Amino acid sequence: MEALIPVINKLQDVFNTVGTDIIQLPQIAVVGTQSSGKSSVLESLVGKDLLPRGTGIVTRRPLILQLVHVDPEDRRKTSEENGVDGEEWGKFLHTKNKIYTDFDEIRQEIENETERVSGNNKGISDEPIQLKIFSPHVVNLTLVDLPGITKVPVGDQPKDIELQIRELILKYISNPNCIILAVTAANTDMATSEALKVAREVDPDGRRTLAVVTKLDLMDSNINNKKSVVDSIRDEHAFLQKKYPSLANRNGTKYLARTLNRLLMHHIRDCLPELKTRINVLAAQYQSLLGSYGEPVEDMSATLLQIITKFATEYCNTIEGTAKYIETAELCGGARICYIFHETFGRTLESVDPLGGLTTIDVLTAIRNATGPRPALFVPEVSFELLVKRQVKRLEEPSLRCVELVHEEMQRIIQHCSNYSTQELLRFPKLHDAIVEVVTSLLRKRLPVTNEMVHNLVAIELAYINTKHPDFADACGLMNNNIEEQRRNRMRELPSAVPRDKSLKGPGGQSVSPTEQPPAEGDGPKMAGGAQGEQEGGTGTWRGMLKKGDESQGEDRTKPQSSVPASPQKGHAVNLLDVPVPVARKLSAREQRDCEVIERLIKSYFLIVRKNIQDSVPKAVMHFLVNHVKDSLQSELVGQLYKPALLDDLLTESEDMAQRRNEAADMLKVTAVMTYKVKIIVIIFIYNDKYILI
Repeated sequence: MEALIPVINKLQDVFNTVGTDIIQLPQIAVVGTQSSGKSSVLESLVGKDLLPRGTGIVTRRPLILQLVHVDPEDRRKTSEENGVDGEEWGKFLHTKNKIYTDFDEIRQEIENETERVSGNNKGISDEPIQLKIFSPHVVNLTLVDLPGITKVPVGDQPKDIELQIRELILKYISNPNCIILAVTAANTDMATSEALKVAREVDPDGRRTLAVVTKLDLMDSNINNKKSVVDSIRDEHAFLQKKYPSLANRNGTKYLARTLNRLLMHHIRDCLPELKTRINVLAAQYQSLLGSYGEPVEDMSATLLQIITKFATEYCNTIEGTAKYIETAELCGGARICYIFHETFGRTLESVDPLGGLTTIDVLTAIRNATGPRPALFVPEVSFELLVKRQVKRLEEPSLRCVELVHEEMQRIIQHCSNYSTQELLRFPKLHDAIVEVVTSLLRKRLPVTNEMVHNLVAIELAYINTKHPDFADACGLMNNNIEEQRRNRMRELPSAVPRDKSLKGPGGQSVSPTEQPPAEGDGPKMAGGAQGEQEGGTGTWRGMLKKGDESQGEDRTKPQSSVPASPQKGHAVNLLDVPVPVARKLSAREQRDCEVIERLIKSYFLIVRKNIQDSVPKAVMHFLVNHVKDSLQSELVGQLYKPALLDDLLTESEDMAQRRNEAADMLKVTAVMTYKVKIIVIIFIYNDKYILI
């Protein structure tokens, strides 16, 4: 079973090369306070004085110590191959193949390497020192020597030295695959042992903790006198035989080494299934990574055409919603274009007030300006067209903004396809930039065409105000009926407000009562059921609504006013040379009715135009921008990029791509080696009748 440990040590070397956090192997970590005999335990296991000694904190970096047992026959062969003159030697990982036969030199190298990283100010570092000891006097063990636990900073030690050491120790012993060797001096109370306290934090059940009691005979004086390890082990055995004869065969340094070796082998056996699983996962990850980097290019023309076709397909699929990589965090592609059409653009148009920016004074001014120097008998149609065109023009800006938003989304689709859909573009940065430039140029060329079409859609609506539109005629009819009803109500209420002894002058100078007033021009047919409006269709209804000037005059004549026209009061002159200035005043009943009619007509016609724009702009954008780009994208890419003169430049890999491919291939080989070594371990267990499920 001892042949199992060399395989694990080889795996440890591999993991230290690629990173110690990839797979955590079973280890034995030595934990203890300063001057608790921790160094003596390690040196007794090795059989040599190789660890630095001194006052205060000496071990300031983790020391991963691999003990490798060498048989006498194998030692002679190994010595000849490595040129080693001695039965024991050591090797550091950071010094590569340099071999140390002098253990004083090993101790000095540990001190130098510690100061190189941690400095000479008593600081600590979590970067480990890798040391491998070959000797016929050791068993196969892998130990980790950690800095001693201290409470009070001494000298130049940092104030938080206790916290730093504690975090470093917990970093190693928190690993479930770590066996904790808690070293406690015999002259201290076990209930106050700091080593056992720290070990219990990560291993409360004590399943992977082994307590070691040192200084049974208080040998500090001999240690300070640099007593050799061989003499210490011999004296230790004699001391145990003399003082504790019944316990001597189950205590001491040699028994500790055999116990640790057995615990480590059992622990490795229990962790072997998980070890194999992690190696397989690691191999699959590097295999996938290597596949994403692609194979070296052999046929440049075929590769370029394949990448162009794949990008064009993914771009169109993203618009259609059939892309392989579907975004889950936000809307993108065709879904976002749909959102722009029906949510952003639709709600923006609905938020436009049909009468926004248009006051009653503006309407009244437009009516007056449309009549010129002549007093208005009817409400002029020109004023309606002038005002409704002004309101319809306001729909052009949100329509052009809709085109801009769709254009921006189609630009975002380029980046989406580059990042998620086409891994080859990351491999060839120049080809990626060229494709982005071609697609961007295509979108840029289609933007003015689409904007022009949207501008024409609004211009078409402004070119001809169709007052015979079915929806507009129906709205006019409803408003006309409403106005007629209001007029009749006012006529019925008028007699009660006029004195009975007063009379109004009718046609020919005859006195008539208000109820016998002749109807105004054009009222007869409408009062008879609107026959004229039915004959003239929408135009008749439309014109009937505008012919309110005559009605207003007729109603004004029915009011209890003097038949003599009003004239300026005596003593007041009017300066005709002054420019008329708009003065805020209360509108007459006729002016209010005229403005109300125009505003209702504007709102009715504006809603019709807004509905048309809301329907036609998305169609124009889809035809002139989206669908055109989809249909011509691949041909545009092929025409611009598929040229023999550009192949070498476009298919040039990034500087680090080849390096990353080689690194992934090397890591894949490393995982294959690790898999092979795990199989060897399985065979060893099977050979020793230790069934293990893998």
